Amino acid sequence: MLLTSALWGLAGAGILGNAVLGSLVLCPRCKMISTNLVRLPKTAIGRGEIALTFDDGPDAEVTLQVLDQLDLHSAKASFFCIGEKVAARPDLVAEIIRRGHSVENHSYNHRNLFALGSAKNLKIEVIATQQAIHSANSGSSPKFFRAPFGFRSPLLGGVLRQTRLQHVAWTRRGYDAVCRNPDAVLRRLVHKLSAGDILLLHDGRSARTRNGQPVVLEVLPRLLERCASHGLRSVSLPMAFSDAQFL
Repeated sequence: MLLTSALWGLAGAGILGNAVLGSLVLCPRCKMISTNLVRLPKTAIGRGEIALTFDDGPDAEVTLQVLDQLDLHSAKASFFCIGEKVAARPDLVAEIIRRGHSVENHSYNHRNLFALGSAKNLKIEVIATQQAIHSANSGSSPKFFRAPFGFRSPLLGGVLRQTRLQHVAWTRRGYDAVCRNPDAVLRRLVHKLSAGDILLLHDGRSARTRNGQPVVLEVLPRLLERCASHGLRSVSLPMAFSDAQFL
């Protein structure tokens, strides 16, 4: 009887442990699994900086228009690109770099089950994307990584340490990949907007408004105007962390 109770206790503890671990994996802004940036450093805050980050590109239709809007406001940003899209359109990656922005690592295939991969497979995806981006811009490799959907395996931290990458989440996101209402997306992004914020948008896989316009293209000009009115300047992640230690 005592043995049976002990076994049931161990089983219960295992189930509870898996449940806790699962909840951490599905928490993009959590810092308990491994280091995770959700805001810019104090030095960047002191300069009144925020970071606009764009996921899931490059996109043949949207990325160049995003770049044009950033240029109009003298804003810089970081683009978390998917490796296979980089390999397909290295010219877009080169253009992002040419205009003074940074290109960062967002995995090679953006698999839905990325967080469940083995350490070996995670490393393969990370390195393949590093190589694709390096080849596209003939320069330095990314210093930052963002997991697909922000879901991180406990194994990912070790892979990122080996490849000298820092995981970046966000302070807030607008859900512009799923929400078709630009007003709602903008409200989420500017709620309590302040220096040090990292904002997540999408130049790839952007949702569409009812008239077929990518949501990000309707939100971005208004967001940049709001930032300017608050005295905030958008910079790329390497710019924000140029004088900060994070690895």
